[in-house]
Amino acid sequence: MSKDTKKVLSLAFPAALKHLVDILQVLIDMLMVGTVSVAALAAVGMSMQFMMIVNVLMTLFVVGGNALISRFIGQGRKKRASALLFSLVLLALALSVVISIAGYFGAYNFYSWMGATAAVVQEGGTYFRVISLGISVIFLDTLLYNALSAAGDTKSSLYIKLASSALNAGLNYLLIFGHFGFPELGIEGAAIATVIAYSFNNVAYYVLIKKMNAKLDFLPIIRWKDIKRVLKVGYAGAIDRGVSSLSFLFFVSIITAYGTAELAGYQVGLRVEGIAFMPGFGFAIAAMALVGQNIGKKDFDKAYNMGIISGRIAYVFMGSVGLVMILFPEYLVHFFTKDALTIAVASKYLILVGLAQIPLAIMFVYSASLRGAGATKTTLKVNLLSLWVFRLIPSYIAYKMGFGIVVIFAIMNLETLIKGIIYWRIYSTRTWLHTKV
Repeated sequence: MSKDTKKVLSLAFPAALKHLVDILQVLIDMLMVGTVSVAALAAVGMSMQFMMIVNVLMTLFVVGGNALISRFIGQGRKKRASALLFSLVLLALALSVVISIAGYFGAYNFYSWMGATAAVVQEGGTYFRVISLGISVIFLDTLLYNALSAAGDTKSSLYIKLASSALNAGLNYLLIFGHFGFPELGIEGAAIATVIAYSFNNVAYYVLIKKMNAKLDFLPIIRWKDIKRVLKVGYAGAIDRGVSSLSFLFFVSIITAYGTAELAGYQVGLRVEGIAFMPGFGFAIAAMALVGQNIGKKDFDKAYNMGIISGRIAYVFMGSVGLVMILFPEYLVHFFTKDALTIAVASKYLILVGLAQIPLAIMFVYSASLRGAGATKTTLKVNLLSLWVFRLIPSYIAYKMGFGIVVIFAIMNLETLIKGIIYWRIYSTRTWLHTKV
């Protein structure tokens, strides 16, 4: 095994496991809140839609910050990277204040606008008000995780996430149900536990960066030029994330029109597929960091090869998981539902997405490599074109013409294949390696 391959794996596996723990934490939250009431469970589920909007705003400073910090690390300019990190902390805090105010005072209205029942509005407003007060620690957690990843450290983030997930589950037990003398707060207790867990992450990241990490620090210098460079890269990434989120909602609305069983089958299939995403996420983060660092060193050949290596390993892993989904779809779906019609729909979904795992791996890694180089305008154009021209419009036409749900799933995976080919062609040109940031 080559040194470069070992480097990719050392970054990718902890990142993939960290994302897996993220998913498990959400599932545990949902399970524990679900015992309170159906309304509470629905409220937490709907809050994820609001967090998609928050994630769009975080992209403003996360993607550009990643690209620039990795370049500075590659150039050996620790002070410049540390000054940028300090500036981005201030920027994240400033943005979070705006979101916190809007979220706190608009929490109940958000649920009403989504058409929720009175019970869900009440539970959701209570939950999201507390989450809104903790937006600053959520912003900082995302920023510091990505900064450390850009510097080449994903293992520490995994350990921190494991500890905070255990803390979150323990606090849920105490605050939701009122055990060991704690007040029984229900869904509000779940929100408080989440905010405390994120706060723990921030303290752990601060201690790590100040005491243990030699590549990065907080240097109290504000360089407006670097902030502008971050936002120049970040705004295209934010638009990309926003367009993708809206496109996803539109696609779900098409599936919803087919009926409850089809929607449930899609949601179950998506959850199973989410496990297959983990290697893709891990290798995407590894590619983004290593490509950016080597561009900073002006070693463009190595930067290019790091993406190639990450892509090859990713599609071996994701292709293997895809094969399992093709061969044993019903077995995988049985963990989530016993409804025969839902199982049938979800199984068809898994077979089709299993066939698309290799192009999906290419899309994950190569698009992340482009973002690591700062070429976010290119990824925006590709995603906008691909999602609407090859997925959403054909899916809507197919629905109107009376085709079944399987045709919609086939169109979705054909779009993934086309997008993977597009990214492969763009990546092969190497022109993106010289993107100015």
